[in-house]
Amino acid sequence: MRRRWIPTLLLLGALSVTPGCAGSSDWLKEEINRATGTSAKLDPATVAAGLREALEQGTTRAVQQLGRENGFWSHPTLRIPMPEKLQKVESGLRRFGQDKLADDFIRSLNRAAEQATPEARRIFIDAIRRMTIQDAFDILRGPQDAATRYFRRQTETPLTQAFRPIVVRSTEAVGVTSGYKRLVKRAEPLGLADASQFNIDDYVTHKALDGLFQLVADEERRIRVDPSARTTELLRNVFR
Repeated sequence: MRRRWIPTLLLLGALSVTPGCAGSSDWLKEEINRATGTSAKLDPATVAAGLREALEQGTTRAVQQLGRENGFWSHPTLRIPMPEKLQKVESGLRRFGQDKLADDFIRSLNRAAEQATPEARRIFIDAIRRMTIQDAFDILRGPQDAATRYFRRQTETPLTQAFRPIVVRSTEAVGVTSGYKRLVKRAEPLGLADASQFNIDDYVTHKALDGLFQLVADEERRIRVDPSARTTELLRNVFR
């Protein structure tokens, strides 16, 4: 329970340290000392820097892991699967020995997501800088993925707007659109698909964001509870 206070206090440190706020700084130090059970005096500037570093580290790790070739494709749980609406198509293709066509199509979905993901880092950093004291209390009361939920509320719309044009370009470049058309062309005569009922770019964008936020949540939990995840002296001092 004590650890759950620390990220919130870091948030308060980052957001309440302004010129002429000496009383607030003293209160913050007392609360940090009580929450951490240490007599060490943490400078508010150090606390603010530690907070930013922790949040930037977690989001950067997630973006770097997924925003590279095979980031989604090789991930054991976040690989983007064949869309549910096309699973009958996939089954039919495999039944008729067209495994390569199905596999290439699924791989191309993941390639599109991988190419869009690096754009997320800038948007996450903007969200970190906009956090308020009320956000800090909401994170305190929430679960271990509370910061991730904050990020999702604050960034899902701009991330969707940033991701989708990249996904559209990528689907064209890596052959998703043409692959999808080939799939549907072969499946429609069998009654397995309808090209007018499914938008492949929306699907890839949505799945890419789901995977990214899942990995951000994993990174948040690691930094909260695992000392080995605090890879710099600053993080170790602030999160001890």
